[in-house]
Amino acid sequence: MKYAFIEQNRRYWPVSVLCELMGVSPSGYHQRKQRTVSTDRPDRGRLSDDALLAHIKAIHVGVKGEYGWPRMWKELLARGVRVGKERVRKLMALHGIRARHKRKYIATTNSNHDLPVAHNLLQRDFSPAAPNQVWTSDITYVATAEGWLYLVVIIDLFSRQVVGWSMQPHMKAELVTDALRMAWFRRRPEAGLIVHTDRLNPPSIAVTCFKTP
Repeated sequence: MKYAFIEQNRRYWPVSVLCELMGVSPSGYHQRKQRTVSTDRPDRGRLSDDALLAHIKAIHVGVKGEYGWPRMWKELLARGVRVGKERVRKLMALHGIRARHKRKYIATTNSNHDLPVAHNLLQRDFSPAAPNQVWTSDITYVATAEGWLYLVVIIDLFSRQVVGWSMQPHMKAELVTDALRMAWFRRRPEAGLIVHTDRLNPPSIAVTCFKTP
């Protein structure tokens, strides 16, 4: 009540006189007034979470998901959005907004070698007339929690069926020879089969195309 009385009459009497009359100090009056103003307007100039999230989502789409929270925070500041980095981090984590990691590329072909390469017997004729006339093969890789896993698949071009495969955590020669061995024992092809592959890596197993005797 004392401070309210001083506030109501400060236009007519000096604050020091009113404070002396009410038995309070001028500094106490001014501190009480400042606390009241801060309580009445706690969020003045502060962007709401919904508005900030809208800015974050717009930037996330614009940069194709490449920004994590540190770069997102810097981008917001660059656009005139004054916000703390910790608030950006928490809001992005809450809504599952994170940087999209680029998939690493693993080379499975190495043509830079001096080893002999078989002639291309297939000549882009990918439509054999019967099974076990032409097989084709390639290597791919799969990311796992324990590292890269390499897969070789051999396909019969006539039926497009997988006739052999091999999976290893490396690209040594047995990765390919195991797949060939599986295909051979499953199909028992007659002489004349063409096996067409890429120039595989490592060079010790490099082959473009070979024909069974």
